[in-house]
Amino acid sequence: MKNFQKLILIAIFTCSAVQLFAQKASWIWYPGDLDIYMSNVMQNRRTERGSFFPVFWKMDSHYVLVDFHKEFNLAQSEEVKLFVEGTYNVKIDGQAITGFPKSIQIPAGKHKLSLKVYSQAHVPAIFVQGKTVVSDDTWLATFEDKEWIDASGKTSDKSGTTFVSAGSWNLTDPTQLPSQFKLPVVAQSALKTEKVNNGAVSDFGKETFGFIKVHGLKGKGRLSIYYGESKEEALSTDKCETLDYLDIDRSQKKDSIMPLSKAFRYVNYQSEGAVSVDSVSMLYEYAPVTERGSFKSSDTELNKIYDVAKYTFHLNTREFFIDGIKRDRWVWSGDAYQSYLMNYYSFFDAPTVKRTLLAQRGKDPVTAHINTIMDYSFYWFLGIYDYYKFTGDQKFVQDIYPRMQSLMTYIDGRKNKNGLLEWMPGDWIFIDWADKLSKDGEVSFEQLLYARSLETMALCAKLANDTEGIAKYDKQAKELKNKIFELYWNEQKSALVHSRIDDKQTDNVTRYANMFGIFFDYFSPEQKLAVKKNVLLNDKIAKITTPYMRFYELEALCAMGEQPYVLKEMKNYWGGMLKLGATSFWEEYNPDKKGTEHLAMYGRPFGKSLCHAWGASPIYLLGKYYLGVQPTTPGYETYTIEPNLGGLEWMEGKVPTANGDISVFCSKKEIKVSSPTGAGKLKVKSKTKPVVKGAEVKELSKGIYEVTIEKGKDYNVKYSG
Repeated sequence: MKNFQKLILIAIFTCSAVQLFAQKASWIWYPGDLDIYMSNVMQNRRTERGSFFPVFWKMDSHYVLVDFHKEFNLAQSEEVKLFVEGTYNVKIDGQAITGFPKSIQIPAGKHKLSLKVYSQAHVPAIFVQGKTVVSDDTWLATFEDKEWIDASGKTSDKSGTTFVSAGSWNLTDPTQLPSQFKLPVVAQSALKTEKVNNGAVSDFGKETFGFIKVHGLKGKGRLSIYYGESKEEALSTDKCETLDYLDIDRSQKKDSIMPLSKAFRYVNYQSEGAVSVDSVSMLYEYAPVTERGSFKSSDTELNKIYDVAKYTFHLNTREFFIDGIKRDRWVWSGDAYQSYLMNYYSFFDAPTVKRTLLAQRGKDPVTAHINTIMDYSFYWFLGIYDYYKFTGDQKFVQDIYPRMQSLMTYIDGRKNKNGLLEWMPGDWIFIDWADKLSKDGEVSFEQLLYARSLETMALCAKLANDTEGIAKYDKQAKELKNKIFELYWNEQKSALVHSRIDDKQTDNVTRYANMFGIFFDYFSPEQKLAVKKNVLLNDKIAKITTPYMRFYELEALCAMGEQPYVLKEMKNYWGGMLKLGATSFWEEYNPDKKGTEHLAMYGRPFGKSLCHAWGASPIYLLGKYYLGVQPTTPGYETYTIEPNLGGLEWMEGKVPTANGDISVFCSKKEIKVSSPTGAGKLKVKSKTKPVVKGAEVKELSKGIYEVTIEKGKDYNVKYSG
């Protein structure tokens, strides 16, 4: 009875706390520390056939001793409740309070509240809850054990200690410790179960993710559970990628939930000895994001592609953006970069972008590339500037800028005598999964990403008020871009060659550097046309067979107005997977393969991920290049809408922003637009001058018109498509 009363009191207190303080108070910690801690927890859940499978790279940890403080000017005395994860002391104006107080009284007037927290096992964190004294990301934190701050109030003390804004995930329940953060689950049943050998195979109807629950487990012996993204995998007890074993001795029936979540569609459970099972179900685990972006058109197959892409992406949106739900479940930077872009056209979930960027970067000193992959370090830089472009969140850029500087210093220190990057011991040059793709010498693709990252550094230096950095990185970027075209552009081939070896161009031309050069806008108009003809639309150039690089190939073609071609490619490529029964999109798809060949990868019969984040790129392509919505200044303060039907009869959808969703409908005769944010420019291609009430139509050039879109207004444009 006492425990029951205690639970009620906790519930009442929690409800009251949420009502009074949830909008202001949240758990805080040293910025990036919970991100690193939780990513370590998540990434080290990976198993292969029951064996622990750790990551390939150095893992950092949280700071074990953190000082938090903030100054308050109170009109009246205030009682403040304290919730702390770790061992701690509390000081008001530098005077320590005895013991480990759960609440304190702060007198009226100006005071500085400080908490110093130690925790080796978990991230030191605090939740401060008063009427006006509350913990949030305006608090300052430091991992250095120095307490003197100069009288000017600058965020550096007399001994050089640097204070930074505290980290927060907006965890507003003081009774839920940050280390206990978990994604929610919901119970789901199998759609069909059939008896097989000494057990059964349950089909959950589509690719899914969660914890298997075994009902009515009884007896003595072993229950073996084999998971499969395909039925073939689940039935292959010696080759399936993931499994569970339960050794039991029970006289009474009992339900059991597996300790680790898994990806599957089919679950094969088999009994040994005198073990019996009534059935299995699952607890579906998911990220509680809101599906804001949408797309629908006159093409039912394309609509299906979009819906499956969104489902694929949602499955791979977890505590962080991960690569795939079956095998790795790791935070790979190349995969995550594409996820950020898809996110801006679907969930617009800014917190998960920030968490993933912080987790990837880890701590100083930098001793290797992110994920040990050269190109993945560059995607990390690009992800930060895109985050600012879509959200307008300058503070995050300022906070993470020092970590950008130290990573770029590491990269700059690995240039060769020509000022270029090439493989060095410890590096992995990935680019793509492709047969016979050379990584030798100075690869042009890496130099392009390097140049773009230096441009990103110059832009972020400006946001961080680093005058010297602006000049330094801008100079480096310009010099490297000039060098790229001087050393890699081949006039006879009208393209960038793939690499240089021994200071000479190789004959090899691949799609990678050339397609990135298009949407980076590095080529002249003449060069773009030549690259499109001689590389992107040239069947003699080795084809791309991963959705990963198809993402960029199709983006480059869309950027050049090839939406009709790209629409056919989407239907052939992603539609090809659907025709083979895919319920989520795969890590790799080669139409030339047959049957179970589609399930194999890495020399293993079921090694391929059948639910991979980079397979969901139609979300991004349809939002940016068909609905045609993209920001032109940070946070959609200004933006363009340039619909392109690409052969569709009509389409409609929403593109999310920080301030609401931009709605677009387009047919061959009519465009409807409404927006709750910024100032937009609707660009229309029309044989005659478009007609729209309440707006001026401006002719930009022959057949190209522009309509200014004001927030809060609806526009109905009649035109001749």
